[in-house]
Amino acid sequence: MERKRKTQIFMILIAFVLILSGCNFNSSESSNEESAAEGEAGQVLNISTTADIPTLDSTKAHDGIAFTVLNNVNEGLYRQDENHEPIEALVTDHTENEDKSVHTFTLRDSNWSNGEPVTAQDFEYAWKRVMKDASPYNFMFVTAGIKNAEAIMNEEMDAEELGVKAIDEKTLEVTLEAANPLFQSLMTFPTFLPQNQKFVEEQGDQYALEAENILFNGPFTLVDWTHEQGWKYEKNEDYWDADNVKLDAVNAYVVKDPAAGVNLYETNKVDRIVLSSEAVDQNKDDENFDTILEPEVIFLRFNHNHPVLGNKNIRQAVNMAIDKASLTDVILKNGSTALNGIVPKGFFKSPTGEDFRDLNGDFNTGTVEEAQKLWEAGLKETGATDVTVSINIADSEDHKKVAEYIQAQLEDNLPGFKLDIKAVPFAQRLEIEKAVEYDLSLSSWGPDYSDPMTYLDMWLEGGSANRMDYKNAELEELVASARTETDLEKRYQMLLDIEKILLEEDAAIVPLYQEGAAVLMRSKIKNLLVHPTGASFSYKWVTIEE
Repeated sequence: MERKRKTQIFMILIAFVLILSGCNFNSSESSNEESAAEGEAGQVLNISTTADIPTLDSTKAHDGIAFTVLNNVNEGLYRQDENHEPIEALVTDHTENEDKSVHTFTLRDSNWSNGEPVTAQDFEYAWKRVMKDASPYNFMFVTAGIKNAEAIMNEEMDAEELGVKAIDEKTLEVTLEAANPLFQSLMTFPTFLPQNQKFVEEQGDQYALEAENILFNGPFTLVDWTHEQGWKYEKNEDYWDADNVKLDAVNAYVVKDPAAGVNLYETNKVDRIVLSSEAVDQNKDDENFDTILEPEVIFLRFNHNHPVLGNKNIRQAVNMAIDKASLTDVILKNGSTALNGIVPKGFFKSPTGEDFRDLNGDFNTGTVEEAQKLWEAGLKETGATDVTVSINIADSEDHKKVAEYIQAQLEDNLPGFKLDIKAVPFAQRLEIEKAVEYDLSLSSWGPDYSDPMTYLDMWLEGGSANRMDYKNAELEELVASARTETDLEKRYQMLLDIEKILLEEDAAIVPLYQEGAAVLMRSKIKNLLVHPTGASFSYKWVTIEE
């Protein structure tokens, strides 16, 4: 056994050396990089990530990996500070009219990585491009209340009528349908980043597919991107706030095998890793070990067009047949907690200070026997005697482990149920979901902004985040009302009711757990910000203190 273990470690390290070679991260491009490679002190951060970047086009990005990269290589009107509050980025002045429906931004002097200035026109172009191309996150413009966004989404207006206008090179005017308390916070989100029209159009369908096909105006530039292996950031010396960026470089390595990640950490190849459940017990006494309860939720989507899974009793049975507490406490062991709602615990409080999860309680909980009764009723209603379906998952170790647990639970507890596991690369899983070409899909969702609506307006019919052809007219009406309701207590009750429709009335999805992360991070890493909403990590203020 010991020999086999050593062989596995050796093969993992050989694979990592090949990754380094393929990514060219240790080339002579940078003297700082060379010194770090030789073991000398340097402001270089080495991190691991579980998947490749699906796209770096900010108008098309819709996942945490892309959002994190965009947050570090680009700059919008605002970005999040150490308290996750919006602070001025490219904005030097922000004024509002009396009813707060018209916002005027004055931009600071800043440049793209090709030397051209960042202008108000870059914002107008990018935002209208989001709406014109029906991009995955176009609903954020509705959430922000930007004038005509909803009508454009409904194809009742042209994208050119979006309420954004470049008054001159340094002045951007944004018109809202009405005052919106979420507006400034939403401006930190990557979908609201600017784009240089001339460059985008010159690149055509190659835009943002490689490091050389995108422009940067943020704290870092992307100097290398080797697909499925990793990418490298370097400090952007032309960034307007470069004096406050201390890191010289960040190397990101795609490491899908958690065991490989541990070995890379132990051999000082990476500075921060997320541990698998197997590695928790071996590392929990390490002084650099920590667990973090995150606002990300993991859940099962159903294809609501499926002849059997489209049945509510079947969906409730699937929910009740899974022991979620054992999944988090025995299988994952990383600080995750069982979840029976879509809005996680500790995320947002009511106007009277009560937690959303405590107020709405748990949905669709019950015994295996109750699940089996619902299962039998659902089979009778659909005319089925048994069911064979597949589950769409990303090809990460954690997703495989969760899928195998769900497979065992459903096949053991629901007679006649058979579940096949289909693991594909992360980006492909997203595409399969968007096309609704699956039976079940193991999904995750992290908040885009600090409000329960970020979990609740996902389920609008035809919305880019729906991805399962679910619809409920009452839910749609409540979402629309909550977006314009100014009485905070009335609005909060609407949010509670939206979740009740989704889970109590329709059992539309299966919430599984609120994500936890067991991490090892070297104590020399200071000021690494992990934001609960939008782009997860900010490297702008990180320092390495040997």
